[in-house]
Amino acid sequence: MIEVLEEYGREDLAKVYVASIRNNKEQLVEFVESVQPPIPRDKKWVLIVSTLFGCPVDCKMCDAGGDYKGKLTADEILAEIDFLVRKRFPDGKIPIPKFKIQFARMGDPALNQDVLTVLEKLPIIYDAPGLLPSISTIAPKNSEEFFEKLLDIKNRFYKNGKFQLQFSMHTTDEKKRDELIPVSKMSFQEIADFGERFVFDGDQKVTLNFAMSKGYPVDVNIVRKYFDPSIFIIKLTPINPTEQAMCNELISEIDAYNPISADKIVKDFKDQGYEVILSIGQVEENKIGSNCGQYVSRIKKSRLLNQ
Repeated sequence: MIEVLEEYGREDLAKVYVASIRNNKEQLVEFVESVQPPIPRDKKWVLIVSTLFGCPVDCKMCDAGGDYKGKLTADEILAEIDFLVRKRFPDGKIPIPKFKIQFARMGDPALNQDVLTVLEKLPIIYDAPGLLPSISTIAPKNSEEFFEKLLDIKNRFYKNGKFQLQFSMHTTDEKKRDELIPVSKMSFQEIADFGERFVFDGDQKVTLNFAMSKGYPVDVNIVRKYFDPSIFIIKLTPINPTEQAMCNELISEIDAYNPISADKIVKDFKDQGYEVILSIGQVEENKIGSNCGQYVSRIKKSRLLNQ
């Protein structure tokens, strides 16, 4: 069902796989397995899978947009996961305390209802006490049905901190946010209202992710106006060096080589009562491509150049 065409990276850090699922070399997906040094794989293992063939959103910093070919089925998403799992755990027993599956490689998961089917099946398919699914989304408008079902699934299968939900914010200027993410989205108030319904005792806080770039302001007071620090946690990241980010001349406010560049914004958020995650991955991952731009786009461009 799945044919891996290319793989890149390092076993001790991250590997990216490009695969054909439908025997169609134009409909390609990517998925990733990674570790987080110095934490060993037997303590934490992260899989990052695609939910769409490309993405219709076309965010300014993401290489997955602009070549949308449709949605993966639940079985196809599970095939990505199963390929990685069976390589290391053929019996489907995964004795890792933190086994994280991020639906965040290509495509916004809230645009594919089959992601919900996958979330229901995962605890049945695998013996994985440390299973921790993670949904990262821009909160597309008219995705209310997806989020209502997600809330129900979280309450049935993933209580007590076994689920992560992240909203991609990037700026507190809603007009500027529309420039970065050029589709209709839930408002800050709608995201805040849903987050307050999503988090119960023992659940993880909902993450607000700001990949900060110059010219796209992050006003801590605006965040505090909408988002309760007892419900929401702040994640700050650099802009990764994707082709789209470079083409759109996005310059990161946070220097991946100099973490103290984030000291002021971290302090400002903490002063407002927020927990803050400063997420700066291994710089080597930028070279591998595991935390930024898509290899699918590179492969397709290479084919065009070689025709």
